[in-house]
Amino acid sequence: MFRPALRAVALTGVTALALLGATAPVHADNNLPVVQHDEQITFQEWSSHPDWRGGTHQGTYAIPGHRTGITIGQPAGTTEFTDEHTGATRSWEYATWTSPHRQIGFDATELVASWNAETPAGTWLQVELQGTYNTGSQTPWYVMGRWASGEQDVTRATLDGQGDPWSSIWTDTFSIDDAKAGVLLRSYQLKLTLYRAPGQTASPRVWMLGAMSSNVPDRFTVTPSKGGIAWGTELPVPARSQMIHRGNYPEWGGGGQVWCSPTSTTMVLEYYGKLPSAEDMSWITPGYTDPQVAYAARMTWDYEYEGAGNWPFNTAYAASFPGIDARVTRLHSLDEVERFIAAGIPVVTSQSFLGTELEGSNYGTSGHLFVVVGFTPDGDVIVNDPASSSDAEVRNVYKREQFEQIWLRTKRYRANGTVASGSGGIAYLIKPADRPWPQVPGSTNW
Repeated sequence: MFRPALRAVALTGVTALALLGATAPVHADNNLPVVQHDEQITFQEWSSHPDWRGGTHQGTYAIPGHRTGITIGQPAGTTEFTDEHTGATRSWEYATWTSPHRQIGFDATELVASWNAETPAGTWLQVELQGTYNTGSQTPWYVMGRWASGEQDVTRATLDGQGDPWSSIWTDTFSIDDAKAGVLLRSYQLKLTLYRAPGQTASPRVWMLGAMSSNVPDRFTVTPSKGGIAWGTELPVPARSQMIHRGNYPEWGGGGQVWCSPTSTTMVLEYYGKLPSAEDMSWITPGYTDPQVAYAARMTWDYEYEGAGNWPFNTAYAASFPGIDARVTRLHSLDEVERFIAAGIPVVTSQSFLGTELEGSNYGTSGHLFVVVGFTPDGDVIVNDPASSSDAEVRNVYKREQFEQIWLRTKRYRANGTVASGSGGIAYLIKPADRPWPQVPGSTNW
């Protein structure tokens, strides 16, 4: 049901920061102590003109100005690419940018890349990762995603079957196979390859490339947060149900249970006034309820994973709308979610649970997305749950401590008593580009 968590520990992000947990007593605005965290998380990004001027360029050009980025200058060459999902072979001009080596600051067990880009017709991009272990040896260059905002040039896809003796790629996530063996990720590089049809001038433009690295210990429970700064605040996020789409467009999963991620992403985009155009949605049956959800499912579809739940594909889709920044992230606690709600930014969270673990849910799931839209005056969590039977039923209130447990744990028990993984605090952060990230006590700036 929905997208399951990939491993026992997972992902996150913010900006060029290290969310390592406070090492000295810190107090929030409500004078409550900030909980000490046992996980290590960092999101590091390249998004400024000096960032893009650094690294290694082969045919790429750093765009100056306020909305900076990187694009193709003089192509490095021409190559042929065969799309394994269509069988089509085409020639492409290409250029590459390779980041400098980035030290993580701790030994990590997982990494996920995020990017914000525009890909005009006749263009697409590929993101790759090469990591260096704490032993000094390196991973192969792993493909983290082949992506375009449209479908006419390449099928949007990850790449299965990648790995070495110490790590594997699970859809969109780099993961150490056995953390107890002691071989962990210490630093990495990211590589962008930008493609365009031969002879055309329109090129991809990337304005943010980043990666979350984390090391989260195995845990069945977490210490509840205190909260307080956003109690009684609820954001007017539109309510959209994934379940009303059951049986529709089977080529993109057939709606229903598999559309939680694009439905959640759509709710946040609508809150910011971002919708696909009528022309964009002209392929959808006239009179279709909430066609923007079906559109998002198609535009986030990963043809290798065969689902719309690819995390960075969803945030890249969100950022394809003008004026939107987005990334995959992991947060430490509901205290941090409150910071976003107080700043007017809803947060999409990933969790798994039995029906008995979340009162009022009336179902269980191995992986599902909510949109946190606010908090009651008593601190309970107000969510838009896309698994509801209709748009009118989407708003739900869940007990704070129950919600925090099912979201932040990395280990859980199935109904049959066996152990499965939990999401470990996975979230999407989607916001207007001109709105700053909120301040979080005990952490550097977002």
